[in-house]
Formats: sequence, structure tokens, C-alpha cells
Amino acid sequence: MRMIFVNLPVRDLERSKRFFGELGFSFDPTFSNDTVAGMVVERNIYVMLLEEEQFRQFITDEISDTSTTTEVLTCLSADSREQVDDLVAKAIAAGGRPWKPPMEDGPMYGGSFQDPDGHVWELVHMAMT
Repeated sequence: MRMIFVNLPVRDLERSKRFFGELGFSFDPTFSNDTVAGMVVERNIYVMLLEEEQFRQFITDEISDTSTTTEVLTCLSADSREQVDDLVAKAIAAGGRPWKPPMEDGPMYGGSFQDPDGHVWELVHMAMT
């Protein structure tokens, strides 16, 4: 089975760990050290939070300035509309920022926020019949 590792630069690793911990995510010590935290999304899905200096070792250009650009939309599924709204509210209470207003399109309902480093996170519930 494949695994996916989404790599995101962060300015303050401890702040990012606190933020995502408040949203209910855990961290795998196998993929973590003083400059990297392996955040578990699901068994085979990780978000690697890398301090900017560590992240620079993996790229050949500049780190995106999230105050002026959106480098990626990371979208996670949710089990219900309530879970979407709850996680967005938790993110904002934990120091995140609202991004776009809630979205409804047929069977899809979504919400979004920016984490403390400006990365955009979307949550979507699909009410499939």
C-alpha cells in the first residue's frame, strides 16, 4: 500500500504542533525530530511540518509567501456538515484564520481556514445517497 507525505514549511514547529494538536491530530515520533513533525491524518497519510530551514533542503527555489499567494489547497474529507463547521471553528479558536465562507454545491458542503503559516486547509462533506 502506498503512503502520501504532504510537506509544508512552518516558521515555528512547536506552534504548528500545538495548533494541529488542538484540532485533534497526533504526531508519529518515527517521522519527527527537532525540525520536523510527522502529523498523522490517516494510517498512510501524513503531513510533514518542516521548519523552513529544513524545508529549504528539499527545494531549489523560494518558499511561497502565503500572505500573497496560495501554494496549495489541502482538502480533507469530513463525516458530516457539523464536523466541517466544528473543525473550522476549532482552527480559528486555535489561532488559524478564516479563508472562504462555507460552500454548498449539491451534495457537497465545505469550509476552510488558514493555519498559522497561511497554508489553506479545506474540509468537505459529501452527502452521497
